[in-house]
Amino acid sequence: MLTKRNATRGPGLPTLVLGAGQAGREMVRALRAAPEYGLRPVAFLDDEVRLRRVSGLPVLGRLDEVAVIAASVGARAALVSIPSLPPERIADLIERAASANLLVRHLPSFLAAVERSMRVSDLTGLHVEKLLGRDEVHVVSDRVRGLVRHRRILVTGAGGSIGAELCRQLGRFGPAALYMLDHDESNLHSAHLDVVGSGLLDNDGIIVADIRDRPRLEQVFAETRPDLVLHAAAHKHLPLLERHPCEGVKTNVLGTQHLVDLAIRHGTSRFVLISTDKAADPTSVLGATKRLAELIVQAAAGHSTTMASVRFGNVLGSRGSLLSVLAGQVANGQAITVTHPDVTRFFMTIEEAAGLVLEAAMLAEYAETFVLDMGEPVGIVDLVHKYAAEVHMPQVRIKFTGLRPGEKLNEKVFSDSEIGVPTAHPKIWATRASVVPTDLPAMLDQLYAAAAANDAKQTVALLHAMLPDYQPAGRSVPVARAAVAAPYPDGL
Repeated sequence: MLTKRNATRGPGLPTLVLGAGQAGREMVRALRAAPEYGLRPVAFLDDEVRLRRVSGLPVLGRLDEVAVIAASVGARAALVSIPSLPPERIADLIERAASANLLVRHLPSFLAAVERSMRVSDLTGLHVEKLLGRDEVHVVSDRVRGLVRHRRILVTGAGGSIGAELCRQLGRFGPAALYMLDHDESNLHSAHLDVVGSGLLDNDGIIVADIRDRPRLEQVFAETRPDLVLHAAAHKHLPLLERHPCEGVKTNVLGTQHLVDLAIRHGTSRFVLISTDKAADPTSVLGATKRLAELIVQAAAGHSTTMASVRFGNVLGSRGSLLSVLAGQVANGQAITVTHPDVTRFFMTIEEAAGLVLEAAMLAEYAETFVLDMGEPVGIVDLVHKYAAEVHMPQVRIKFTGLRPGEKLNEKVFSDSEIGVPTAHPKIWATRASVVPTDLPAMLDQLYAAAAANDAKQTVALLHAMLPDYQPAGRSVPVARAAVAAPYPDGL
């Protein structure tokens, strides 16, 4: 006989299963196999009065008696598991259970939540070629091994997605030392655990520092004396930088200036800046600040340190990327937000991008800006459709929101004034060097002063004055057709 004392023993919330049919029995079996869901079935309720025991559990009464029976046995949750019940009857049962202070779960929505969780928990299982519309590039090069082996390497932004992946790949090639630098200690800890397999943080390879802090960076370079610097640290969130342009300048421009100067001063052999396709004819603060960072690298040509920038587009699977946001919205049962029906972007996997960055580092000679071959641009709506097909969720909806200030409808990898030049690597192009303005140092000093004063208006004006191709964004671009949630076509 089930008593209140017996019901409350054991892990998980004691749960009444409302419905002793096939669905209810399947739910009991599933919950017993997965105690991590926190629900422990203790009894059934069912309107079939002849039932006494099902799946080893007693049938204690009718569905409408849920409040009374829950109190008598000490149940704390109720799972409505009769899919065929009319909606009004389900609503009534949910109200009765909730009024008895029970945690209530309804079978269809509960199963959907579990199913969504299973589908989006492992992005690495997706067929990325279907999302990219091309084969993924796998980079394994002895040349990279020669660049890295027995060298001292510093990676900035090592706690970020690109920085951490660079560290993972570098670790395979036997560097003499790998220094992981970031200002966010939590991200750095996570990356170090992933790369090294230890979370003790007990070695000199972990460096907490802000690239804005030049005296601290001076100390870091003096202590580590890196042979190779891979500069991935940056502010990268386009809409936020539109609102806070001074912060973009402080990190993306001034931070890069600090690192370039110190790399030269301390005899670093190679310095590589991680840039973005948004630097080509920029329309955003993000693009403009990264374009200035490219010019700072280019202006350093001729020193003993070989300089280069590497420009690429969006990265699938990085923190905050489209795919991770998409997965989160799907997991929460939300409509997928897309800025515009016709928006396109270039995409790579994180492994591709990091591997090709290392290949480009080998090719550098005179402060080139390299552009990674990302194939054809991908329509965001098409990518969402393909993602939905991959996770077998054809009912996901799209909601169009309109382009935000600074966003382009279509990105490009070369500006109108640049010419792409092939390199020795089939997946890497270079741009012919543009003329660095002779007054760049003086203009940068003015820009840094405006940013330090947190004068957003003057900062944007100076960015525009320094970069004739930069067209500061105005208002957001509305969607031309109705911005309503739209179901996917049948068969997707």
